[in-house]
Amino acid sequence: MTAEPEDETWLSRAADSASSLAGGVPKEFLGDYLLLLAEAATHGRRPRRAELEAVGVLGRRAADSGVSAGQAVSLYLSAARQVWGELPMVVRARDSAAVRAAADAVLQVIDDAVAVFADGHAQAVRERVRREEMLRRELIEDLLRGDAHLGELVERAEPFGLDLTRTHQVALAAPGRRLPDIEAAASTLERIVLDRFGDRDALVATKEGQVVVLVPAEPPAASRARSHQGAATGIGRILHAELDRLRRGRPWRIAVGRPHPGAYGIARSYEEAREGLSMAARLQMDRPVIEAEDMLIYRVLVRDQPAIADLVHTVLGPLAQARGGAAALLDTLEAYFAMGGIATQAAARLHLSVRAVTYRLARVKALTGYNPADPTQRFTVHAAVLGARALGWPGHELSQPNASGQTGPTGANTGDTDG
Repeated sequence: MTAEPEDETWLSRAADSASSLAGGVPKEFLGDYLLLLAEAATHGRRPRRAELEAVGVLGRRAADSGVSAGQAVSLYLSAARQVWGELPMVVRARDSAAVRAAADAVLQVIDDAVAVFADGHAQAVRERVRREEMLRRELIEDLLRGDAHLGELVERAEPFGLDLTRTHQVALAAPGRRLPDIEAAASTLERIVLDRFGDRDALVATKEGQVVVLVPAEPPAASRARSHQGAATGIGRILHAELDRLRRGRPWRIAVGRPHPGAYGIARSYEEAREGLSMAARLQMDRPVIEAEDMLIYRVLVRDQPAIADLVHTVLGPLAQARGGAAALLDTLEAYFAMGGIATQAAARLHLSVRAVTYRLARVKALTGYNPADPTQRFTVHAAVLGARALGWPGHELSQPNASGQTGPTGANTGDTDG
C-alpha cells in the first residue's frame, strides 16, 4: 500500500502525535495502520487478510521490544483519533450519511487491527514466557545436579538475577502424599520468597513432586542462633507455616540444606536437603522442619553401614529377647537420651509413669550389660540407638558378617524374657 505525498504529510503528523500521546511508543509499530484508516474513511475499504497479518507481526515485534499490551492499544487508539481529526476536508464535507459510513468503516478497521495486534502481542508474550520457563528449568536442573560448566552457569544465571558468587542454600518442601499438581504450592511459596528476598538471588521451582526453594543464605551465626532458639523466622519454618495453610498436601515436611558458596555449593545444599528428607522418613521423625546440620550425626553413622550395623547388633541386639521385642525398649532409650537423661521428662514424653521408664532402663542394663545412665557407657548406647533408627532396626534386619566373611541378616527375634 502506498500513499500520496500530501497524504504522507498529515499521516506522519498523526503518527507523531499518537506516539507522543501513548507515552513515546515508537510509531514504527503502527506500520500501514494509518493508511488502512485513511482508506476506510475516504473509500470505505476494509483491510485485506495480508494487511491484518502484517499488523499481527507488528504486535509480536512490540512484545519482543518490551512494549506492553496497554501501551500498544493506547498507540492504536490515539492514532485513530488523530487520523479522524486530520482527515481532509473532502471527507468532512460529505453529507451525514457518508460521514456515518466513513465512521463505520474506520471503526471496523480499528476493531480488526487492534484485535489482531493484541493477539500477535499475546502470542509473543506466551512464547517468551514458555521459553524463559524452559531456560529457567534447565538452569535449575543444572544447578541442582552440579556438573555443568561454571562459566556457562554464571552467564545463564545472570538474566534470572542469580549471583553465583554468593552463598545460597536450598530448601525442599515435600507434601504428605504426592499431589497431582504441585504448582499451586510452588506459586504460594514463590510469593512469600520474593516478598522476603526480592526477585534477585531467589528461585522457586518444582522437581520430582517437591518444591525447590533457592535463597541467599543468612550469615552463619544468625542461622545457628535461629536454629538453636527454635525461632519461627528461619526459611524452613517460614515455608512450613505458609504451606500448612493450604488445604492439600498436609502434613508438609521441609528440609533445609546448609549454606554453601558458589554455583556448586547449590548442588551440595540440595543434596543435603534431599538426604535430610530421606533420613527423616527412615527415622520416622515427627519434626516438620529438618535442618541439615541436625542430621550430620546420622550421615556419619550410615556412612560406614557395616560398622554401625555391627555396633547396633552388639550393643542392642540382646533387646530382641525382651517380651514383645526390642521396639518398646528402644523407644524408651531414644526418649531418655532426647530428654538429656532425665527419666521424669522421658516418662512425660512417652506418656508413661516414671516407674515404668526406670524399669525399662533397668531391663536394658540387664539384657545388654550397658547402663544408659553411666556416663562412660552412655555415648556407646546413644550411638547405637541413633544407628538403629538410621538402619530401621528392629523393623528391618541387620546384615552381619558370618564366619566366612559373608554378610547375612540378623533379625530382631523375640524371646520369653519379661520386657
